[in-house]
Parts: sequence; C-alpha cells; structure tokens
Amino acid sequence: MSRFDFDWVDAFTNRAFGGNGCAVVHRGAGLSDETCMRYVRETSLMECTFTGPSDVADIRVRYFLASREIPFAGHPTIATVAALRSRGLVTKDELTLETGAGIVPVRIQGDQIEMIQIAPEFGVEVPAETVAAAISLTIDDIVAPPQMASTGLPFCVTLLRDRAALDRAVLNVDAFRTMTGLLGYDGTDMMEPFMVTLGGATDEGDTYSRLLLAPPSPAEDPFTGSATGAMAAYLWHHGLMDKDSFVAEQGHGMGRPGQARVTRVGPRDAMTGIRVSGQGYVLMQGQVDMPEGAA
Repeated sequence: MSRFDFDWVDAFTNRAFGGNGCAVVHRGAGLSDETCMRYVRETSLMECTFTGPSDVADIRVRYFLASREIPFAGHPTIATVAALRSRGLVTKDELTLETGAGIVPVRIQGDQIEMIQIAPEFGVEVPAETVAAAISLTIDDIVAPPQMASTGLPFCVTLLRDRAALDRAVLNVDAFRTMTGLLGYDGTDMMEPFMVTLGGATDEGDTYSRLLLAPPSPAEDPFTGSATGAMAAYLWHHGLMDKDSFVAEQGHGMGRPGQARVTRVGPRDAMTGIRVSGQGYVLMQGQVDMPEGAA
C-alpha cells in the first residue's frame, strides 16, 4: 500500500458544489487500471485523474471512468490544473499535458484555465430516429442531423428543439446499446448522446446541454468539457452558431450550474482546435492509501 495526495475539485465553477467534481490523485499515473477504476467507484464521481511525470510534456494525466480508462476529458483537465496550481506544483501560466488523445496545451489567465482541444473530427451522421429512441424523445424534437464529433473523445452531438425537449430526455440504455452496435462501436469507445439546445440556462449562456449516462456511471454528468468542445465544433461546422466565441452552460437542472467559454481556433471550415476555458474550485484535499501496480 502507498499513500497518495488527492484534491477534490469542482470544475467549470467558482463555488463549492457547482459544476462537475473530479478527484485528482497526484503521482497516481502508475497505478493499475483496476485500482484506478475502483477509486472512481469509491468516490461516486463521473471521472478521476491520475498524474505522473512525462517525457514529452510538463505532466502526464490519465483519465478514468468507473468502467474504463478514456483518452481525454474536459472537466477533469480543468480540475487537474486547478489542483496542481493550488499545491504550487505548477507555477507557470502555460503548460502541456500528456494525455491519451495527444498533447493538450493549457493556459492560465487569472482564475480562468483554458485548454486547447485538438482539431475536431467529424464522423457519420446518425439517423434521428435511432438517437431519439436512445434518449426517449421523438424525431420532431431533433432539429439538425445528429453526428459523431470529437475533439479528443467521440460524442453523438444532438441539437434539440428547445429546453422543454432537453428536460424531457431520459436515457434508454437498451436503445443506446443498440445504437452503438449499429455504429460499429463496442460500447466502451463511444459516449452517450450529447444533447444541446440553443439559448442558455441563464441570460449569460448561448447554449444549454445535458449528458445522460449509462451504468455504472452516475445517471447524469453535471458538466462535460470534452463534449462541449465537440458540440461547439459541430455547431460551427453546420453554420448553427454565428459567434466565434460563446458561453456554454450545463448542470443547472441538477442544481450544479457550470459554465465554460468556447472559442474557435481557425475558420469554421478548417478548425485547428477548440479553446475551452473555465474555473476550478478546490473543495477538499486529503490522502488515500491504495495498492500500487503497473499501469
């Protein structure tokens, strides 16, 4: 058994119990996959990160769900940098993270932590009726062709008619599994549909989103930074967002309001990256004893 420092950080918020929580385990990148997943399950959080030294960046970051490791995630990136900063482990305003999705540049400006997600990749358009079944809505609730999009992690971005439709959505796990099979995924390398509507939850917001999750994850994600980047790229790609930079909101219906600013890098027809920025609030700090093992 070894003892590791950890920080519990609420990301994309400037206050306690807002945004999305993530536990950051310092020096934990060498832990076994099973230990990391069991730690996530112990916290009941959506994701946790485990940091370590890197030969190609300032620091290595591994991202885990309760069920598997994933290459990248947005709110844990904000949380990780906020945790490192609070402990004085990073002191410069620009740094790089080694992730499973590649090198992620990060810039700190005051209380804002900005990550540059990789150039978006657009995959297949998914039949609206297939997505509607997965989220328990009708095809009339979907107002643009759902499409796979990724800025490090693939999501089926789905634009809904209005806030009422967004609020009604419920994940049908069996229909979602059918959807992954139709798209040729095995259920471990694709996230659930990321639903968005134009218009924020508050007057400050330009979009409002939800991500419903399948077990063993919690039922809903309060704020999803990786999906927010993919969603923004989708909106620009399809000419659905006029602004080059806008405010994305998520989590308000859960009582965990979160907010990010999303900025396009490059022209809408040749984007080279997506900037996603937000704040991080360090809620708890402590230590955990866990068995070590080769990653």
